Amino acid sequence: MKKVLMLLVACSILSYMYGQDSTEVYQAPVEQQKKSSNIKDKIYFGGNLGLSFGSYTQIGIYPLVGYKITPKLSAGLKITYQYIQDKRYPETYTTSNYGGSLFTRFRIIPPLYFHAEFEMMNYKLYNSIGEWNRTWVPFLYLGAGYSQRLGGNTWLNIQVLFDVLQNSNSPYNRWEPFYSVGFGVGF
Repeated sequence: MKKVLMLLVACSILSYMYGQDSTEVYQAPVEQQKKSSNIKDKIYFGGNLGLSFGSYTQIGIYPLVGYKITPKLSAGLKITYQYIQDKRYPETYTTSNYGGSLFTRFRIIPPLYFHAEFEMMNYKLYNSIGEWNRTWVPFLYLGAGYSQRLGGNTWLNIQVLFDVLQNSNSPYNRWEPFYSVGFGVGF
């Protein structure tokens, strides 16, 4: 949590150092959206890329597309794909996880937003004797995020989410926060 707070402070300092007034930085997209009824102006794209290497290697791709319903409320879709290679056991195993989600975001104040997301992921699960089966695991993430404008219509988004469903097949520990950092265009 300290790292996330330090990153938020660093982004705010960088914004100040480059002479951007926070109201100017965050209000422009809202004002532009009020003036435009063009559907192209209401759609935004983004996503995350996850990389972890070592005895447990994970490469994840998480593209998303969203639609601004109002200047403060948006909803969208996200697709998830993860490649995993686990060498922590006597036998190395390789698998792919995949799924998708529906999300909504509500801006509290220009840089801060609430985030809710329902996700279904298909995991290859192993039991204690090495047998496996594929199963769909549901998640309901609730949390908040911070957006920092990088320039033009590009944003850095940082989120802290919690899985409130706590499905027995979930890979997350009980109430473990899920952090993500990603980029968006148009949000």
